[in-house]
Amino acid sequence: MRALSDVVIRRAERGDLEDIHYCENSSFDLPWSYAMLYDDIIENDNTVYLVVEKDGTIIGYGGMWIILDEAHITNVCILPAYRGRGYAYALMKELNRAAKEHGADAMSLEVRVSNKAALRLYKKCGFSIHGIRKRYYSNNGEDAYVMWTERGPGLEAL
Repeated sequence: MRALSDVVIRRAERGDLEDIHYCENSSFDLPWSYAMLYDDIIENDNTVYLVVEKDGTIIGYGGMWIILDEAHITNVCILPAYRGRGYAYALMKELNRAAKEHGADAMSLEVRVSNKAALRLYKKCGFSIHGIRKRYYSNNGEDAYVMWTERGPGLEAL
């Protein structure tokens, strides 16, 4: 658990699922279902999920799969009312720390090509674009950038 100036970032627990699901549905056009989140957070031993709490309320979360020496970020989410305050960057720092603790030498993610705020965040965190997944998002056929960072210029950047 890490305490920042006005938030706490900690490991997600079973009791956080409703709030995580609320964040997911409040933030994404193609949200994960409660069952998908449950399976990934509770049933999957290869995942790490963190929540961002402000005044005892979950305002965001992030998750990743740890696969051998790589971490694949699956979700980064901050409720709309709390965006633009540095919470996503703080969350990315903690995901980075957790990835290193689990032996990851590289991190990857996909992001909508239209999500300029997320692209700025990920570039600030040392990620760079390494490819495009055409028509990746099923709700509107939007492409996704594939982004990577590696230990050194990437993982150590945070």
